[in-house]
Amino acid sequence: MNYVALLGHPVSHSLSPRMQNAAFAARGLDWDYTAFDVEDVVAAVGALRVLGFAGANVTIPHKLAVVAACDEADGDAVNTLVFRDGRVIGSNTDTEILAGVEATSACVIGAGGAARALAPVLPADTRIYTRSGEWPPDATGCDLIVNATPVREELLVEPAFGQTVVDLAYGQGETALVTAALAAGCTVIDGREALVRQGAASFRLWTGLEPPLEAMRAAVGI
Repeated sequence: MNYVALLGHPVSHSLSPRMQNAAFAARGLDWDYTAFDVEDVVAAVGALRVLGFAGANVTIPHKLAVVAACDEADGDAVNTLVFRDGRVIGSNTDTEILAGVEATSACVIGAGGAARALAPVLPADTRIYTRSGEWPPDATGCDLIVNATPVREELLVEPAFGQTVVDLAYGQGETALVTAALAAGCTVIDGREALVRQGAASFRLWTGLEPPLEAMRAAVGI
């Protein structure tokens, strides 16, 4: 049996265990994925290393802090860990969320680990909005809108026809942003599709196999 963890705070809402365990089953792998609510992510990674885990995902609010626990890290925000030969290798599969998205300007809401993880694939002309900085968000003239916060029920920015909208938040039903974006005729990548895209890349890193996308999407209700 190989074990993979999800490290975050909180994690009780996460669909990742359901999705990844469905993926392991679809590929006939004797692997198990479990979520752990942790406040000290560096200590948690040390424990996983000792216990012989094969890998981990890292979510809010630890994507930046976990870099300190890595022997090798892909940038300053990490969401996937591979434990190999006594080393912890940190990767950023969140960039896969924007694969195939063409944009020359972006409006990004939020500046935490989720936003930082997407930074390498955002256009040079990107405006970042936070409640502690520039506010409210203004997506006028942008090709791309990204909600990199957990806010679901408040419409933080008004999308317009022709824009691509990526909302990393998910839960029961559509978020306010996704509902408005669909009504406006935008191209939409919602939180569940974003979860599958990054999770598929994580699966590939851990197992060396191609991810069963249909099974993963079905597991999260797509």
